[in-house]
Amino acid sequence: MTEFDRRALLRGSLAASMIAFTGGCASIQSGSAQHFFARANKPIGLQIYTLGDEIQADVGAAFAAVAALGYREVELPSLLGKAPTELKRLADAAGLTIASLHMPPAPMAPGQSYSMQMPVDEIASIASALGINQIIAPIPIVPPGFAFRQGENFPATFTREFTAAGLDHWRSMAGRFNQLGETLKARGLQFGYHNHNLEFAPKVGTTPWDVLVRETDPALVKFQLDLGWVTAAGLNPAMMLRSLSGRVLSVHVKDVASNNQQGYYFGMSPAEVGSGTINWVEVLRAAENAGVGHYFVEQEPPFSMPRIEAAKKAVDFLSGVVA
Repeated sequence: MTEFDRRALLRGSLAASMIAFTGGCASIQSGSAQHFFARANKPIGLQIYTLGDEIQADVGAAFAAVAALGYREVELPSLLGKAPTELKRLADAAGLTIASLHMPPAPMAPGQSYSMQMPVDEIASIASALGINQIIAPIPIVPPGFAFRQGENFPATFTREFTAAGLDHWRSMAGRFNQLGETLKARGLQFGYHNHNLEFAPKVGTTPWDVLVRETDPALVKFQLDLGWVTAAGLNPAMMLRSLSGRVLSVHVKDVASNNQQGYYFGMSPAEVGSGTINWVEVLRAAENAGVGHYFVEQEPPFSMPRIEAAKKAVDFLSGVVA
């Protein structure tokens, strides 16, 4: 049985989740509008990446399970092997809004076409079919000559290659992001960039992140701030939000375990949201003040429990935060 068994979701976990969520809704409604998401009138969203690749076996069942937990919008990590119109139909049937889509700035593998290098009309057509106006680059453009070494895993390769990359690479990336932002804006779409921890590594008196923020046009390039990766780099996510007021389209609501080794290696020790080190009252207040529009729960592997249970734990915790 896979961790995300669709039959178990439909017959067991889904039913249990619906019962749990119904009770949770009653307590929230009878409590107070002081609960952050109720007071701010913002839905709690889920980045579908959290649930793993197994959901592609039955996306409709996965969407139904997500809605039963209490999520009201989702962000897609890809098209999940489906036509955009089919994804929209399945989301509508589950009562979910698709709010955002991840699309790499360049193909991630040889022969892959899905990226922002596709014709802009094709990107616009995908966005229109999904009903979204935000396209997020989930990963930086890799340096020239990027290559794996024998026996090296992806995080190690990514860390090595970007450690070696100079600031000129990030300046070139900022220029490319401005171009993408301008091209997408002409089609009514907003470009955003999602950070990891690599961007915060010190380089010659500055950081790649500072370069991206400083050298991208605020009207063309926004950010999806991943709060977990900011924390994994040893930075305060609330302070980061305050410094980016007006430029953050959305946040990834992600927590980090107390045993996490802070730094710039492309990895972290994750925790279920509410079980880690982040001060969510402070962070959610800062996010609201910064004008954040969307809040997507996301968790990195490894998981200490089935992924769907981690997603439930996160939405239950967030539904009770008073901020």
